[in-house]
Amino acid sequence: MRIDIMTLFPDAVDAMMNASIIGRAQERGFVTIRTHQIREFTTNRQMQVDDYPYGGGRGAVMQADPLYRCWQHICDEAGGRVHTIYMSPCGRVLTQQVARELKERYDHLILVCGHYEGVDQRFLDECVDEEISMGDFVVTGGEIPAMALADCLCRMVPGVLPEESCYTDESHWNGLLEYPQYSRPEEWHGRKVPEVLLSGHHGNVADWRTRESYKRTMARRPDLWEKFDLTQVHSRHDKKVLAQALAEYEAAQRPPEDAGEAESAE
Repeated sequence: MRIDIMTLFPDAVDAMMNASIIGRAQERGFVTIRTHQIREFTTNRQMQVDDYPYGGGRGAVMQADPLYRCWQHICDEAGGRVHTIYMSPCGRVLTQQVARELKERYDHLILVCGHYEGVDQRFLDECVDEEISMGDFVVTGGEIPAMALADCLCRMVPGVLPEESCYTDESHWNGLLEYPQYSRPEEWHGRKVPEVLLSGHHGNVADWRTRESYKRTMARRPDLWEKFDLTQVHSRHDKKVLAQALAEYEAAQRPPEDAGEAESAE
């Protein structure tokens, strides 16, 4: 996969994208991330990329022509039009499913990072295929959202992570949140690792993780749980694990006195 990022701050993007897992993936040739300084495609000595907005108002708007020249340069190098995404709070919200869709459909993307008060709409109309948002909030530029999207996509490329399960077992892949994680020591500040994780019984560990994933999603993201497709729980064993998780979650929601009465009744 190749991702080209149009930005006013290439050094900031490079510093993150050339480090850690994504940096090593680039060194090994699994992915390519290139930044392009939009100012290099201006035609004025000041390398000005913005101007006052028509209609008045505060701030400045990024001009269409420098953006277009930068975008056209990337497309020319690629030998044709490249699917282009503008990082914008007005776009569809990025989810794991959206990332999977982009990963499956495209092996080359251009990400456009806006700044100031935004980008001239004419550039968006002519060159941008879609807009993507990080959520219902605004940041000062598109660099952080672009890096987040690039990271999310690249980690799904074969070879970037050691195994496919490194991302398929994580939050949001199947509509659930990931189970809790623990490491050494076995006890820290009086808090112990759950016994099942020390048992060495892989089946019990897997069941515990599935139950915890169910319960965490119910508790923290009821909106996700409402959308979770229960029909994908097929086997008798899996249905039993789900039933146990539901029972444990419901028990945890009862006030202490109700839980005591329920135990007495048993």
